[in-house]
Amino acid sequence: MTLLARLWIYQSERFPLKKTVPLLLVFSAASICVSARLADRPLPEWPAFAVGFVLAMALFFQMRVCDEFKDAEDDRRYRPERPIPRGLVAPAEVLVLGLLTLPLATAAAWLWYPPVLWCLLVVWVWLAAMTAEFGVPAWLKARPVLYLISHMAIMPLIDLLLTSIEWLPAEGAASKLWLFLTLSFVNGCVLEIGRKLWSPENEIDGVDTYSGLWGYRRAAIVWLGCVVLSFGFLVGTGFATDVGWITVVVGVAALVPCGLAARSYMTAPTPKAQDRMDTIAGLWVFFCYATAGFLPFLIGGFR
Repeated sequence: MTLLARLWIYQSERFPLKKTVPLLLVFSAASICVSARLADRPLPEWPAFAVGFVLAMALFFQMRVCDEFKDAEDDRRYRPERPIPRGLVAPAEVLVLGLLTLPLATAAAWLWYPPVLWCLLVVWVWLAAMTAEFGVPAWLKARPVLYLISHMAIMPLIDLLLTSIEWLPAEGAASKLWLFLTLSFVNGCVLEIGRKLWSPENEIDGVDTYSGLWGYRRAAIVWLGCVVLSFGFLVGTGFATDVGWITVVVGVAALVPCGLAARSYMTAPTPKAQDRMDTIAGLWVFFCYATAGFLPFLIGGFR
C-alpha cells in the first residue's frame, strides 16, 4: 500500500477524523465563546476560531503520537493488532507527522496573537511530563486515580490555551472562567473512564482498564459520578452566562441516556454495552461543550 493509504487506515483506527473533527470543532469554538460571554465581550473575528481549531487538532494528535511511544512496549506485548506493532506504519512515520504539527501550531498562535505561545508552551511542557510519566512510571501506574488526575490535568490546560485566544488580546480572563476549565477536567475523566469500561471477553492481560481495576459495577458508578459532577459544572457555567435554568432542563434530559447506559453496562457488561459506554461518553462531552458554548447566544443573542 502507498503511504497515504496506510496513514488513512492509521487515522481510522487511532485518530478517527469522523469523530475527532466534529468534537474538536465544538470544543475549540465553545471555549472561545464561553470566554467572551463570561466577560460580556463580543465574539472575536472568525480567524480566532480557525486558530483554535488548528491548535486543538494539533495538540490532540500530538497526544496520540506521544501515547504511541509511551505505550510502545505494552502495545508490542499485549496489543499486537494495533497499527505500529503489526507493521502498518513505522514509528518514524508517525513521529514525523507529529513533529510537523509543532510549527503548524506555533505559526497559528503567532499569527493570531504572539503571547498565546506562552499558554501553548505550558501545554507542551505538561504533555512532555505526561509522556515521561512524570519520571515515576511504576509508582504512578500503581495508583490509577492519581494517574487519571495527572493525565487529565492537560484538559483544562488546553482549554486555558483555547480561551486565551479570546481573553489575552482583550481585557483578561473572566473571574468565573474556572468553572469552564474545571468542566473540561471532569469531561476528560468522563471520556477516559468511558473508553476503558470493557466487557469481560475483551479484557486483555497486561492492559489496565477501569472495569478490570475496579470491577464493572463500581467502575460504571464512578463514571456516572463523573457525569453528574460534569453536569454540576455545566450548570454553574450556565448560570454564569445567564442560561442557568435552561441548562438545568436540557442537562437533566441528557443525563437520562447516560444513566440508562451505565445501568445496562452494570447489568450486563457485554461488548455491545462496552461500545455504548464509549459512545455515550463522547456524546455527553459533545453536549456539554455545545450547550456551554452556544446556548447563551441562541437564547440571549449575539452582542
